[in-house]
Amino acid sequence: MTTIYDDPDEFADDQLTGFLALYADRLRGVPGGVVSHRGRGEPQVAVVIGGGSGHYPAFSGTVGPGLATGAVVGNIFTSPSAAQAYSVAKAADQGRGVVFSFGNYAGDTMNFGIAAERLRKEGIDTRIVVVTDDIASADDVSKRRGIAGDFSVFKAMGAAAAEGASLDEVERIGNASNDATRTLGVAFSGCTMPGATEPLFEVPDGHLGLGLGIHGEPGIRDVELMRATDLADLFVDRLLDDRPTGASSKVAPILNGLGTTKYEELFLLWGHIARRLAEADVEVVEPEVGELVTSLDMGGVSLTLQWLDDELERLWRADAYTPAYRKLRAPLDALVVPSPDELAAGVDDTAPDATEAAVRLGGTVRSTLGAIHDLLRREEETLGRIDAVAGDGDHGRGMLKGIGAAVSRVDGVDEGAGGAWLLSRAGLAWAEHAGGTSGVLWGSALEALAASLTDERDDYAPALIVDGVDAFAESIVDLGRASEGDKTMLDALLPFARSLRERVDAGDALPVAWTAAARVAVDAAAATAELRPKVGRARPLAEKSVGTPDAGATSMGMIVTAVGEVLTSSSASREGAAS
Repeated sequence: MTTIYDDPDEFADDQLTGFLALYADRLRGVPGGVVSHRGRGEPQVAVVIGGGSGHYPAFSGTVGPGLATGAVVGNIFTSPSAAQAYSVAKAADQGRGVVFSFGNYAGDTMNFGIAAERLRKEGIDTRIVVVTDDIASADDVSKRRGIAGDFSVFKAMGAAAAEGASLDEVERIGNASNDATRTLGVAFSGCTMPGATEPLFEVPDGHLGLGLGIHGEPGIRDVELMRATDLADLFVDRLLDDRPTGASSKVAPILNGLGTTKYEELFLLWGHIARRLAEADVEVVEPEVGELVTSLDMGGVSLTLQWLDDELERLWRADAYTPAYRKLRAPLDALVVPSPDELAAGVDDTAPDATEAAVRLGGTVRSTLGAIHDLLRREEETLGRIDAVAGDGDHGRGMLKGIGAAVSRVDGVDEGAGGAWLLSRAGLAWAEHAGGTSGVLWGSALEALAASLTDERDDYAPALIVDGVDAFAESIVDLGRASEGDKTMLDALLPFARSLRERVDAGDALPVAWTAAARVAVDAAAATAELRPKVGRARPLAEKSVGTPDAGATSMGMIVTAVGEVLTSSSASREGAAS
């Protein structure tokens, strides 16, 4: 919801006042909009863009060197008047003519057209390039709306004008850019006008609106909400089906957020889109992922593909410097990007020689990691709920990411690897991908366990495993700077380690000792409900956490229990084979 305003009716003017105050060093306000300060070089064709407010960075945020010369600013989602368009164009004109460009909407077409006629009568040669990129709005290209593809067309014309191109050339390039540009968008939620209490439209629960507009219009039809992978497939398949005749294999993509779709979501979606384009043998050129054409607080995303020839590629890559969009080639050219071969040279998962006993241990390690992965998949939500009482609720997710990375890394290692090598690879992967405190602690502890065991032994007696568990625990104590009683994973781990040593010293077989010690860990984890946290993120909410066990201790109890089940099963299998 748009909540910051004084008078809803003055929202567009008030926001523009603040915008101009912020960027007075590069722009100036004129009646009807904004104009870029002129450069010191030769005069150039004025590219004047515009439309209603509510779409920032479009349109005023893309005024500056290498892009638009001026922007006409209408009211929220409302075409600017002919008088506004005329005023901005007069101020932007540098004596070489004006190109108006805007999305294909009736009000814009009429008002910019009237302004163009008035300018021509005054001797200012004025052309019009209308953007028609929205493939969902009509089969006839001439009747399609202009949405995020506006930016692609504006960029091409602005770069051409900056190169000193003539008015004819800028107009030609604008039309060629529009012909090469296609967009498809979806909405997850409607936008709310300043002063309104309800959105302009609603998307049914569990659905998305396919074929959104950018003026608060709903999608053409509602379809079931889908996974990111499937949404990427939808975007790419539909846009490839509408590929312009004779198009090359290169595209300049824009993955555009409509207002409240988070950047992290866009990055995630782009990963899938990039993969799909590569599978289709489409070469991606300097993609843009972010907000370039929004719709107030609408939840939604669109994908634009501009099919590039040599000219459009040069213009797409050209420098630009505006309040909201900056592309500077020189800093990137100064970077040294390693080749894939150089990157691969730094990664070596070739396992060293291992004894037969170490290889057998490796089989147990693989089984154990798999069992922990299955466990954490089942318990992710439970651990997250526990953690959310006095933490940030991410413990289950973080632990699952850690074990998932560990399993993936181990799966890529040769079957002849020893158990210690596998544990060290698992630890590195866990720490790298899990994040958070628990990720670092678990990663370091697995590496400590690996260093204690080594792959050079001919036998892994229970006492050696106990020593490894102690090394695992000591690593967490040293790195985490916590003690038993601080309401952390140590409150389950340290009682487990003590009990395991006592049982093994008493002569119990490892599976029996481990299972008994795991019960001690589970009970100790449950008892943390009565403790107050003394370290970590939960410490400021110590009283709130009383009555809820520690998430780290709880997961530790679950994990050592799962390991005990693997050891018991492995022992039973060996005994059965022996008999």
